[in-house]
Amino acid sequence: MSTATGMAELAMGRVRFGIVAMLCVVTVVNYADRATLSIAGPVMAKDLGLTPIGMGYVFSAFGWSYVIAQIPGGWLLDRFGSKRVYFASIFTWSLFTLLQGGVWVFSAVTAVYALFALRFLVGAAEAPSFPANGRIVAAWFPAGERGTASALFNAAQYFATALFAPIMGWITVTYGWPAVFVVMGVLGIAVSAVWLKVVHSPGHHPRLGTLERDYMREGGALVDLDGPGAPPRGRRASTSGADFDAMLALLRDRMMVGIFVGQFCINAITYFFITWFPVYLVQQRHMGILNAGFVAAIPAICGFAGGVVGGTWSDALLRRGHSLTFARKLPLVLGMLVSMCMILCNYVEAQWLVVAIMAVSFFGKGIGALGWAVLSDTAPREIAGLSGGLFNMCGNVSSITTPIVIGYIIGITGSYDGALVFVGLNALAAAVSYLVIVKDIHRLELHRPQPAAH
Repeated sequence: MSTATGMAELAMGRVRFGIVAMLCVVTVVNYADRATLSIAGPVMAKDLGLTPIGMGYVFSAFGWSYVIAQIPGGWLLDRFGSKRVYFASIFTWSLFTLLQGGVWVFSAVTAVYALFALRFLVGAAEAPSFPANGRIVAAWFPAGERGTASALFNAAQYFATALFAPIMGWITVTYGWPAVFVVMGVLGIAVSAVWLKVVHSPGHHPRLGTLERDYMREGGALVDLDGPGAPPRGRRASTSGADFDAMLALLRDRMMVGIFVGQFCINAITYFFITWFPVYLVQQRHMGILNAGFVAAIPAICGFAGGVVGGTWSDALLRRGHSLTFARKLPLVLGMLVSMCMILCNYVEAQWLVVAIMAVSFFGKGIGALGWAVLSDTAPREIAGLSGGLFNMCGNVSSITTPIVIGYIIGITGSYDGALVFVGLNALAAAVSYLVIVKDIHRLELHRPQPAAH
């Protein structure tokens, strides 16, 4: 092997993994902004006079707009490309996060409405984020690396809690809950500027070499998704009717329906952890806010580790010759079954044991959180952004239902026991969806109508 060839092979891979590293950074900020309300929530609820049911509705404000804006967000990604749309998304959601720190200037009732409205706007602004993540991974990574790449950005959501929950808890205790929103908003605006500087499509990246690009293309990466070989923007804009038909085709496909249902159930676990879990530690397990912030980081670290394990395990199975179906389903189903162990917290009293069980549960959830990898494997290449939007829309309906259902369970029963059973059953339903509804996992091909011959 020549020295030049050896150096080229050594360099290959640095660019695409730099891209996924940036996706991880943005996802950390994304989920930290979502978690601001859960950390500041106990003090804020006391100041604003919020009941558990009222908190459930405020927690759900993000989900309403996030779900509604998924399809428009996916269309924007296909129309204008991932880089520009994602930049606008990061900047806008960070601005609305910052503004939440100012709701204290209103009276209690008005402040609640203002908080709900701003959380609603944050959800709309964040809508393109995960479809963009999936779209970028599909463009930059061959099939044998997508599980790892998707697991890395997906696992970043757990790292967000691990890193920022203690920090936000300390800020709340030291400076008051409004400071949490201001700090996180300013951080997000800074990250948006970095994104604009360092992220490019494979067709426009100044440091992407021919060797790495060819490796990506030969492995199935959609390197021309936003590059020189992509369809002209104007032509994309004129195919909205065809795109609508394509989305209907996704909803009629058994495999895709099973994937959508599975993601809804997986996200129910996520939204318990980023909304009610810190409140559970304070209200049912009687921890201080600062301690709850640090303790919430422990399951999050385990979730991050589980996410990395699940993605690398899935890709390793694929490289060893197992089918794509087996390589994706095995970690996902086993991870969801492990995640159900959170129900055991209803039968223990010691705080350390509760934290240990939750850590195991979140580790299992991390292993099983392969939905975005499956979406990258299955989405029709013509509507990668719209497919991601539809997938994320279906999955994040649970961002509306989970906080509200848990709020009602707590409000009616005065206990979190039923809430943990509810979340655990969602894990079981995710495993059943992939085992029973989803059959073979494969790239869905769209059959566009051909123009009539003249």
